[in-house]
Amino acid sequence: MTDHETKIIIAGFGGQGVVVAGNIIARACVIEGKNVTGMVSYGAEMRGGTANATVVISDREIAGPFVERPDIAIIMNQPSLDKFEDMIVSRGLAVLNTSLVDRNVQRRDLDVAEIEASRIAHRLGNVRVANIVAIGAFAARTNLLEMSSLARGIEDLFKSKKAALVDINKEALRQGAQMMARFKE
Repeated sequence: MTDHETKIIIAGFGGQGVVVAGNIIARACVIEGKNVTGMVSYGAEMRGGTANATVVISDREIAGPFVERPDIAIIMNQPSLDKFEDMIVSRGLAVLNTSLVDRNVQRRDLDVAEIEASRIAHRLGNVRVANIVAIGAFAARTNLLEMSSLARGIEDLFKSKKAALVDINKEALRQGAQMMARFKE
């Protein structure tokens, strides 16, 4: 993370809401008046294959959405940790969905935030909100974005097509942040 730019990668299996997570983070940035850009990448299989989304946030103009060395990685599964751990900048943050990651981060120069995102989402009644639990943890750990902006991003994204999902996603966001806050104490 430089003092003016933060590069984020969200990675997991296709179908885990990686693109949705990137979209919500980007929407929250726009709400807060930050410059933001992003892009997505899918493995050949789409659902069930690998997927990642990148988001670059800055207080200045952004040259492009490419992220070779993320400051923050939101890792939703084991293959994504295997692929992206070495790419995270020194002293960067790895947010791990420990429900689907079966090993510890090997690097000692990273800040690690662990959250059982899939387990929490399952307890909420929809395992597909694990991505939002992870965003809540990311937000609480970094204070990079306001929770209210992320909640509004959720509303903007879901209200017209899937209004029934707004409440559960906002609750997933809240619980992810709440769990991370417990670990800070």
